[in-house]
Amino acid sequence: MCTDHLGAWDEVLPLIEFTYNNSFHASIGMAPYEALYGRKCRILLCWYQDGEAMLVGPKLLEQTTEKVRMVRNRMQASQSRQKAYADHKRRPLEFAAGDHVLLRVTRTTNVGRVVCSRKLSPKFLGPYQILRRIGPVAYKIVLPPQLANLHPVFHVSRLRK
Repeated sequence: MCTDHLGAWDEVLPLIEFTYNNSFHASIGMAPYEALYGRKCRILLCWYQDGEAMLVGPKLLEQTTEKVRMVRNRMQASQSRQKAYADHKRRPLEFAAGDHVLLRVTRTTNVGRVVCSRKLSPKFLGPYQILRRIGPVAYKIVLPPQLANLHPVFHVSRLRK
């Protein structure tokens, strides 16, 4: 986006901010502007800096609308690219109560440090039994006494059949 304007990113930044704040976000179920103010943003206001007096003509409005449309298309392309990448790496996993799973441990989480802090620490621990399903991607497992200081609820990405 900014490369199209050859370094004039400071002129386009308010348009990007406007488009981002008025685009639908699935995590909150609405646009951030709507979540903050309780209503949808209907008009483009304050496209100029403080202290400037500017008459908004049809040509300026058309240029601004075209830039907002271009920003919106670029953001949509970026979001769809990221979603395609995330969906490509995602595997649907579901477990039932009573299943036995292995718990993935890494050096970046505290789970691996509880067991062993050496280079050759194991990637998976277990098997442990699933007690119940907490949410769509969270499971509570039965941990042994030596891991009692850990929280027993884990994300599905940390578990293997």
